[in-house]
Amino acid sequence: MRIANLAGRLALVTRGGTAVDVATASEGRFGPDPMSAYADWDAFAAWAAGADAAGEAFDRADLGPPVPRPPQIFAIGVNYREHADEAGYPPDSLPVTFTKFPSSLTGPEATVVLPDGNVDWEVELVVVIGRGGHGIRREDAWKHVAGFTVGQDLSERVAQLAGTMPQFSLAKSHPGFSPTGPWIVTPDELDDPADLAISCAIDDEVMQDSRTSRMIYDIPELIVRLSAVATLLPGDIIFSGTPSGIGNRRAPQRFLRAGETLTSVIEGVGELTTRFR
Repeated sequence: MRIANLAGRLALVTRGGTAVDVATASEGRFGPDPMSAYADWDAFAAWAAGADAAGEAFDRADLGPPVPRPPQIFAIGVNYREHADEAGYPPDSLPVTFTKFPSSLTGPEATVVLPDGNVDWEVELVVVIGRGGHGIRREDAWKHVAGFTVGQDLSERVAQLAGTMPQFSLAKSHPGFSPTGPWIVTPDELDDPADLAISCAIDDEVMQDSRTSRMIYDIPELIVRLSAVATLLPGDIIFSGTPSGIGNRRAPQRFLRAGETLTSVIEGVGELTTRFR
């Protein structure tokens, strides 16, 4: 199934490209808030799998971030071998982990105001947690995944790298710096949820092009390692890392400019369109 935030209301997107309002179709069993799906994920998933209400056409511009108020946002750095190589990072014993503040979330059709500095792109598969837990075992990890969405970990590199220690979280949390969407796709919708094509382009120039199977720490391993420390909560999201091809590792360096459009695509999940001014 595909779960969306449509004009601030929880919706299912049908294979025909129409939308079903969940609160209406469930006769109030599940509320209109997009976060209500995670209050009882098992019950919601079971209901949604059998929902057969006719959908209605919708405007893509009305789609918001599919998880608008996650309890926690985890973000993973240097999680693709080729990106670790270009950045000069050896494999670590733990994934590089930081956060992006929820006020930076925006939807799949967003216009972002560029702050001072150098703004970089990082297309990422975003994992949405359906069932929480602490100390999750690898063999159980997929049971905790509600689904996936497309994300961009936009990053202002001057502030990020200015100090003795990097400021990952602040530099990656300007307004609009966490585009996500267009919806959440559950793993059963994908032929192989562990191996998806992932790419982004500025206007017509491809900047990143890889597959999620090239992660150093795959999705189950991220869930194991994160939950070994923090308790994962229903509705949490995990930005799972970006492939090679980011702007600050190019020669010469290349950063986003006003008037450009960044298109981010993940196979079977969907597409983000982010414009800059």
